[in-house]
Amino acid sequence: MKQLVAAGLLLSLNGAHAATQTVDCGRLLDVKSGAWRERVSIVIEDGTIKSVGPMTRGADHIDLSTKSCLPGLIDMHVHLTSETQPVVDSYRDRLTADPADLAFRSVKYAERTLLAGFTTVRDLGAQDGLNVSLKRAIAAGAIPGPRMFTAGKSIATTGGHADPTNNLSHFLSEKVGTPGPEEGVIDSPEEGRQAVRQRYKEGADLIKITATGGVLSQAASGQNSQYTEDELKAIVSTAKDYGFRVAAHAHGAEGMKRALRAGVDSIEHGTLMDDETVALFKKTGHWYVPTISAGRYVADKAKDPNYYSALVRPKAAAIGPQLQATFARAYKAGVKIAFGTDAGVFPHGENAKEFGYMVEAGMTPIDAIRAATVHAATLLDQPQRLGMIAPGYAADIVAVDGDPLRDVKLLEQIQFVMKEGVVYKKL
Repeated sequence: MKQLVAAGLLLSLNGAHAATQTVDCGRLLDVKSGAWRERVSIVIEDGTIKSVGPMTRGADHIDLSTKSCLPGLIDMHVHLTSETQPVVDSYRDRLTADPADLAFRSVKYAERTLLAGFTTVRDLGAQDGLNVSLKRAIAAGAIPGPRMFTAGKSIATTGGHADPTNNLSHFLSEKVGTPGPEEGVIDSPEEGRQAVRQRYKEGADLIKITATGGVLSQAASGQNSQYTEDELKAIVSTAKDYGFRVAAHAHGAEGMKRALRAGVDSIEHGTLMDDETVALFKKTGHWYVPTISAGRYVADKAKDPNYYSALVRPKAAAIGPQLQATFARAYKAGVKIAFGTDAGVFPHGENAKEFGYMVEAGMTPIDAIRAATVHAATLLDQPQRLGMIAPGYAADIVAVDGDPLRDVKLLEQIQFVMKEGVVYKKL
């Protein structure tokens, strides 16, 4: 594996995809129709797919003739600059880790994600501009990782989920100071507009807000509404002026309804959605990003008295177990779903477990794969570039043994990864 990673890194550093190359697939999944195409050759030029047709075979072709090929996978909710750890280590990092320490750690998280078959991710929140810098380093070929769309710093209200000063001692609060729009904390419509403009200035690709309390923040509620409707409308309208989509973290029903009425593009988690919330999803056509993996992980870790703080444990135990059932209701009701995991809340590289959880809850394997390909690409505003293996699309290709339409958990064992014509994991 180390040799494969090193080879991928070298190719990435040199930008060294061949000008023209061909990949031979035993079969190729047409994600739109849900059908397999047998014995297919994919011709690639300069990182873009030129043609897809009957297998031609050749000595210089990449031989996946015994494998099943799919488009590179897309995870719409990750945090590549951090990873779950026990509360003692988390507090220590809060006091001692510099942004540079966290940046160096993020390199392995990005690489792990790419090797798991996720060639594109949407990173929904990091301190100190780390996710924007990571995006740039990957795009420049300095380090291997997935293509990133980043929110920069999440926007919160004072004391809300994503306020970086939550639960600090009085002494530390005085030293750190009161965060404002520049740090992603707002308390009025005007400050909301300022926070959006700051994200634009910093190089973000979208806006992330925390519309309700959260499980892992050092605050009492995991579900209370944390914005007025005027604040939400100001953020969303300003975001639209700048061409940003808006993703809203939300667990509680009232916070979700306010966010949907304000015009956000996606609700992340959505744990406690009620029938009225489902109806609003259907009326607005907005997207749901479930993150079942995070719910399963925090529910399990809540049983360990030493893993989370006393504030977090009861929230994790109450909210985490409900995500999968909520997802099942939303899918059955016809809510539009894009694949997202909240990786970082659980270890990076385990993103594909989400497929199994989705299917376990009643989704068909092909719909789960569509959620991580064509549907995710639509929410990214990249429907003509990502999410399919077709002429004109980025040459993002993954391969597995067997048939993931019969056993979706095969996607946890990706055998081959190509991103924009560069091979990062080979047989």
